[in-house]
Formats: sequence, structure tokens, C-alpha cells
Amino acid sequence: MADDKDQDKLAEEWANALLEQEPAAGAPADAAPAAGAPAGSDEALADEWAKALATQEADDVKKDKDQSFLRTQTHEPEFRDMTAEHKAQRQNPGTKRDLDFILDIPLEVSAELGRTKLLINELLQLGQGSVVELNKLAGEPLEIFVNGKLVARGEAVVINEKFGIRLTDIISPIERVKQLA
Repeated sequence: MADDKDQDKLAEEWANALLEQEPAAGAPADAAPAAGAPAGSDEALADEWAKALATQEADDVKKDKDQSFLRTQTHEPEFRDMTAEHKAQRQNPGTKRDLDFILDIPLEVSAELGRTKLLINELLQLGQGSVVELNKLAGEPLEIFVNGKLVARGEAVVINEKFGIRLTDIISPIERVKQLA
């Protein structure tokens, strides 16, 4: 804020100095400045600029000192060596992992019967009773997606008048990685 005020003050002084040096209307361009203009206005303006630059330089030096002080106050992070814990878990596969922290993460699960592409014109002509042809044959398994990634296949079932899916195949991690490529 102080820098802005200093700059505004200098700009105002500079503008005033230029106005004082302008020749009066109708006077020749090489005429001397008006009688009210101080003789050393250029020198005064130069002094003001020198002071402003010195102040700015002092501020830069102060900032550099502050930064170097802050660098001396930081320290390297210390990390625990967890290799022993990891090896112990691998040697005792019966130990229970604490995964409770991820149990409340919401996921979007969707089942896909099939897909098709339609033109907007065809979409607008659809009505009640219209049939849309899908890219899958009758009897082919449904695909189950979690957050848009294929994780399983299954078949449609009806339980208590509601649709459900019986999982018949879980996608292996290797197949999931292949799908990403």
C-alpha cells in the first residue's frame, strides 16, 4: 500500500512538473518556462525518483532477508520407515487390514443392458411403444459399471417384482488394466 501511495505521489508531481514546463498558449515552443516555475524542478523531480528507487531497493533487500530467514526456519520432513510393518503384514496374511476409513466413500453403480446410437431426428420420433434396437443379443450378460469402469457381468433376475442382477463374472484386475489402454 505504501508503494502505491508513493507511486501516486510521484506521478502527480511528475504531471505537475510537466504542466509547469508547457509553454503558454500562443507562445513559441522554445519560450522559457513560466515565471512561477521553480528553477530546479527537474532536479527536485530527479531527487524524488532517486528517493523512490532507494526505498524500493531497501524493500527488496528486506524481502530477500525475510526469505533467507524463512529458509533457515524450515526443515526436512521426517518419514517413518514402514517396511517392517509391511513385511509383517505379508508374513501374516491372516491379519485384518483396517479399511474402515474407505467404507463411506460413495460410488456410482450402473448396469448396462446395451447401447445404440440415434440421430436427434430418430430420438424425437420415439413415443410410447417404440422399440429401440441395442447392440447386444438376447441372453448376453449385462455389464456392471462402478464409476464408469466395467467391473462385472451378470444376468437379469426378478426378485419380489423388482429387477436385480446375479453376478456371473467379476473382471480380473489384469482385464481392468487392459481396458484403460
